[in-house]
Order: sequence, then C-alpha cells, then structure tokens
Amino acid sequence: MVKKRQILVIGNNTNGCTPEHEKIAYDIGVEIAKSDSVLITGGLGGIMTAASRGAKDTDGLTVGIIPQDDASEANEYCDIVIPTGMGFTRDFLNALSADGVIIVGGGSGTLSEVCASYMSKKPMVAIRNLNGSVEQYIDGYLDHRENVKIVGVDNAQEAVTKIIELISA
Repeated sequence: MVKKRQILVIGNNTNGCTPEHEKIAYDIGVEIAKSDSVLITGGLGGIMTAASRGAKDTDGLTVGIIPQDDASEANEYCDIVIPTGMGFTRDFLNALSADGVIIVGGGSGTLSEVCASYMSKKPMVAIRNLNGSVEQYIDGYLDHRENVKIVGVDNAQEAVTKIIELISA
C-alpha cells in the first residue's frame, strides 16, 4: 500500500474569514479530495471548516488536529480528530504531519504554522491578494536561510496542482 499525500490547509479561523476565503478554501478541499490526497487542517472554524466541507462533499478524507483536549471541539467535517491538548504548540504537529501546505489568508496563528513548516522545509503555496499574514512573503522566503520559497498561486485548482508538483519534486 502506498502512503497517501497529506496536504495541510491553513488560514483564517472564524474571526477574519470572509466569504471569499471560505469559497477558495472549499474549492481547495474539493481539489484535494479529487487528487486522492488527505486533507489536514487545524480542525476548527473558518478556512478549516470550509476546506473540510469541500473535501467531504467530494468523498475525501479529512483530519483535524485540534489544540483542545476534547474531540467534540472539532468541526463536523473532520473524519479523524486528533485532540492534542497542546494549545498553539499543535501548529508544529500540523506542519510536521503535512507533505505540503496551502495558505489561504490568515493571521498570527497561520504565520506560526507557516514558520513551523518553513523550518521543516515543507513545500508551501499561498493564494495571492488575500491580505493575509504571509502576503509579503509570497514568491519569496521568510528569512535569509531560504529554506523553502512560498510559491504564489491565484486559485484553488492552481494551489492543489502546484503543491502536488512541489511535493513530488
């Protein structure tokens, strides 16, 4: 049996998540399911719920790695819930569980996951023009180490196609 690709989708939680963010995240979830990859999220609201719903609507497999210690805190579209009880530290588990990362907007929590992914040299793509915390780093690097470039894309289909290409490289 071959291991399935695991793609982490990160971005705005319920606070700050716009209808545009939700639509893009939903479409990313659909495309991840169509690619026969596993969707990983932080398992909560906003981008995480929208991406998970898109994957579920397309018969995909979803995993939510939540900061709480109670699995019932996860959104209803998570097939597998990993309650960590670790708070923000769970961002590192999210990054390390992924083969690649797709970024949709986001604030400081998203930036924390991006930093964890960057230090672990995980391939990353980010949707352009969403005014998220990583906007200034798109098509560049977080720092002088140049661990991994954050590749800019314009839509959900391009995001999933590009992350699969980067994971396979």
